[in-house]
Amino acid sequence: SKLMGEKGTKVKVEILRKYTKKPLDFTITRDKIPVHSVDAAYMVTPEIGYIKLNSFSKTTIEEIEAGISKLKGQGMKDLILDLQGNGGGLLTAAQKLADEFLSGDKLVVYSEGRARPRNDLKAGETKAFESGRLVVLIDESSASASEIVAGAIQDWDRGLIIGRRTYGKGLVQQPIDLADGSQIRLTIARYYTPTGRFIQRPYEEGVDEYKKDLLKRYENGEYFHEDSIQLPDSLKFKTLVTGRTVFGGGGIMPDIFVPVDTSEITDSYRALIRSGSLNTFALTYIDKNRKDLTKWFPTFDAFKKDYEVSDKFLNEYLAYAKEEDKELELKDDEMKVSDKVLRTRVKAVMAQNLFGIAEFYEINNLYNDELQRALKALTSQDYLNEGLAD
Repeated sequence: SKLMGEKGTKVKVEILRKYTKKPLDFTITRDKIPVHSVDAAYMVTPEIGYIKLNSFSKTTIEEIEAGISKLKGQGMKDLILDLQGNGGGLLTAAQKLADEFLSGDKLVVYSEGRARPRNDLKAGETKAFESGRLVVLIDESSASASEIVAGAIQDWDRGLIIGRRTYGKGLVQQPIDLADGSQIRLTIARYYTPTGRFIQRPYEEGVDEYKKDLLKRYENGEYFHEDSIQLPDSLKFKTLVTGRTVFGGGGIMPDIFVPVDTSEITDSYRALIRSGSLNTFALTYIDKNRKDLTKWFPTFDAFKKDYEVSDKFLNEYLAYAKEEDKELELKDDEMKVSDKVLRTRVKAVMAQNLFGIAEFYEINNLYNDELQRALKALTSQDYLNEGLAD
């Protein structure tokens, strides 16, 4: 609250850094801080574009349309929309995003409650990507607005859904302020996809079990084996164009399942990434060597092609990480297994600090199994074999 204020005004702060005895004084001029919902928009192949969306906000549609326009200008015919890890946001943004891909006045989602009449939200405006093949990437952290978009795309056979079953969050809640400043959020309705699928995960076994659902999915093997997902026939629905079978009852089931790949992701690698040391080390290194790095790699294309993470650099980073966290345990055999994915991650973080977040994804997506599966579908017959219109 002390940092926030009118744009153009100044605020004085003291920063205490590691390895310094006294605080450093800074004067910051307040400004509008943009929070973007599109992290990346780039061409994966000469004809396939990729857009990473991290949330649904007021600026989402503007950013999406700008991304589509840019990619079309670069020759895009097909699009991969990445909603992995997207926890949702504004309902209106979800409706408008679905409208970007659905033609006519197709139903996007509807809500209905015991004391609330049905309310339909539809597509309407003619948008820039109502034709052309579409793939939507999802996982267990894709929730709410992400599920509304994925469900509408799937129900209308507009695109292919690839990944793992989504979170399952589809309740309409009305906030009620109380006298003491607290708030109750009362559930008044449910969200349903165009075919009538209920998005919300069930509460039948109680709140505690509901909160453990993602852990139970992991323990039951759902993240690794598609046949571990057992759903009754009562949850089967038919899509609205080709009549394909889709499932309801808690999240959106993908058309193509992609398991979590742990072959190179060891416990040591996870602990190293969780420590946060890579971000700090890369930023410090680049600040010290930015002049040389920008001289050697004046463009991202040059960096992507020519930069290699050397053994010397990697060893310096690992020594730094261990110094920062004395309890960090890195086993040699596990680090050998994770060597390739770690080097890719290091290069991606370096790219982010030199160029931007979009460049991080362009490199790190080499290990995005869902994206690689989407490319296979779009460059083979898989897309058509799923019963989707070209």
